[in-house]
Amino acid sequence: MSKYKCVIFDCDGVLVDSEPLSNQVMVDMTNELGANIDLDYAYQHFKGNSLENCISQIDQLINGDIPSSFQEEYRERSFVKFKKEIQPVEGILDVIKNLSIPFCVASSGPENKIKLNLELTGLLSYFESNIFSCYAIQKWKPDPAVFLWAAETMGFQPKDCVVIEDSPIGVNAAIAGGFDVCGFTAHDYRDELKQNATSTFDSMINLPKLL
Repeated sequence: MSKYKCVIFDCDGVLVDSEPLSNQVMVDMTNELGANIDLDYAYQHFKGNSLENCISQIDQLINGDIPSSFQEEYRERSFVKFKKEIQPVEGILDVIKNLSIPFCVASSGPENKIKLNLELTGLLSYFESNIFSCYAIQKWKPDPAVFLWAAETMGFQPKDCVVIEDSPIGVNAAIAGGFDVCGFTAHDYRDELKQNATSTFDSMINLPKLL
């Protein structure tokens, strides 16, 4: 029997393996504006952040102003890349199929991005009516608002839920909301999650026993 009553999944890097794709687009576009960053830099500074926060950081890296079309172009280019290359996180489908308690997804991305990536990876049918986007409430992690909204809508208190996250920003948001949080460390290259997460795991095979 699970010690939790509800699981709240982050999307990028937890359900879908989108982080290498979206961050590479961000690196390419930033370097086209005169910066000189790599994927490791993007993981360190952009992962888990709102797009607006990323753009603010990029503004400090380049000479001149960011084009007003940057955000729209980023969405277009990343969506093209998703459609060609995105895959589900290894093992996540088995986890979801075998969950015996309610679950949902709460992400910093816009709802159309969440739905696109879940559809492309065969996961959308499991989350269809339980998708919570920061864009809907205009509050982004590390503010815990999206997790609190998800828990309340699902009918549970934070203490009854566990959040699955892969970024320090997401982990901190969950902790701030009063949630237990399992940190997924498969791409935690700087070993940052274990200092605040309730527990950590490096493969989806190991997640069920934490629930």
